[in-house]
Amino acid sequence: MAEVAHIGPGDRERRPLLRTALGAALRRHRRSQRRTLADVARDARVSMPYLSELERGRKEASSEVLAAVCDALGVELGDVLTEVGRDLVGNRAAVLRLAPGISAPAPGRLAHRPGDALLLAA
Repeated sequence: MAEVAHIGPGDRERRPLLRTALGAALRRHRRSQRRTLADVARDARVSMPYLSELERGRKEASSEVLAAVCDALGVELGDVLTEVGRDLVGNRAAVLRLAPGISAPAPGRLAHRPGDALLLAA
């Protein structure tokens, strides 16, 4: 299964999938607490294989499952989503720096294209 997607007609830019970034953030929180998959899965009341699939970005989690996993980890869902948003923005900046022929928007200006979505984080 792909960890990046090609988005839009003719757009060959590789973009990370939300499920991959979200899974990585959940895994970072679990590992920073030195907890096992089994421990967090039990507390979240999800199966250990399912939690593993979430962390590896192989499954899309419902909002209820995300809330349960965040509760089991003792972190706020909004904080995890903000972290994921920052990761995605940081990845976008890295792509702009590394990709030849792609110019970054002027400071303080957002580049908009049809179909772009804007992520706002508090």
